[in-house]
Amino acid sequence: MTAQLNTPPWLAIAIGELGIAAYPVGSSNPRINSYHVGTNIEGYDDKVSWCSSFVNWSFAQAGIAGTASALARSWLEWGEEIERPVPGCIAVLWRDDPASWKGHVGFYLREDEEFVYLLGGNQLGQVREHFYPKSMVLAYRWPSGIQ
Repeated sequence: MTAQLNTPPWLAIAIGELGIAAYPVGSSNPRINSYHVGTNIEGYDDKVSWCSSFVNWSFAQAGIAGTASALARSWLEWGEEIERPVPGCIAVLWRDDPASWKGHVGFYLREDEEFVYLLGGNQLGQVREHFYPKSMVLAYRWPSGIQ
């Protein structure tokens, strides 16, 4: 996967991290540890959920403030909600149960009839593209003030 001409800068940064993966138990990937810097789990290792830390880090590298939270659902209050997803927007998903506090967050890439395809951190233990049922999407968000 490579960044395209109209790729938002934060998505291009995220694409540059493809393949970064959690280390086995007993060690921790320092790159993933760095994703936590500036969040409420700074200092934690790669064994905690890090999808939101990765999204926060990607935005920070592009000079955009994120939520500073490791909770995926913190993105439900960030930026502006958009009705139709576009590449690079945030997709916030529920996990376990739509009413729970648990979730997942990643960068929207595309969709088909059944699935949304996201680029995100902690997707099967690494920064990678992965697909999720459309029914799991709670919201799509875009940075405020960015066209």
